[in-house]
Amino acid sequence: MSEAPDLSEAEALAAEHALGVLNARERAAAETRMATDPAFAADVEAWRNRLAPMLDSVASAPPSPELWRRIERLLPANDNGALMNRLKFWRNSAMGGFALAAASLAAVVVQVNQPPVTIEKQVPVSPQGQLLSASVVSQDSRVQPLFVAAYDPDRKSLIVTSLLPEGSERDKVHELWLIAGQDKPKSLGLVESGKAKVIALPTELLAKMADGAALAVSLEPPGGSKSPDGPSGPVIGVGKLSKL
Repeated sequence: MSEAPDLSEAEALAAEHALGVLNARERAAAETRMATDPAFAADVEAWRNRLAPMLDSVASAPPSPELWRRIERLLPANDNGALMNRLKFWRNSAMGGFALAAASLAAVVVQVNQPPVTIEKQVPVSPQGQLLSASVVSQDSRVQPLFVAAYDPDRKSLIVTSLLPEGSERDKVHELWLIAGQDKPKSLGLVESGKAKVIALPTELLAKMADGAALAVSLEPPGGSKSPDGPSGPVIGVGKLSKL
């Protein structure tokens, strides 16, 4: 198995932030970086512009009736005793808060006296190539979506998001394949359940990423397929690339 090279850390983070697959901590860190790193902010906006058409192809899913009841069970009850305890805590903390405010004010004065930092805004480059997308669906009677993918020809990269529960492969791994024409399937690397991955495609595969080519996912032993001819395990999902 030959795995495609990954994008740089910054490119991958920008793509994942634009796709909305980061957790709360990672998302906060990405937003902080956007505020201080114009190049990174431009990368995020470029990915958002490129991936925006995918939203039109994703059907909305209404929440289950049980969802609100679960939320209500997680909310704290109206407990006056607990409220009074919180009020006592904040009253006892007030004097300490005054001291903290004074220290914060001093820090602000120091910051004001520092020379201003100029951040130049970088305008994202308008996309030139045609974005392709694919929905990799199961091959049984249920026709269940398993993965979604988008190919950005400008950045020569493929972003793949798993719709399966995290860790669902257990002692197996999912391997992504490109099927173009009569060629043998080409491995694009491993993709984890419940996660997104940005894959920088090797040069020899760029021309094969076209409308009508297909992506497939097979279930393989750890490390992926050892067969030079393609998947060694069952193919669990297939989807054709098409223009958005």
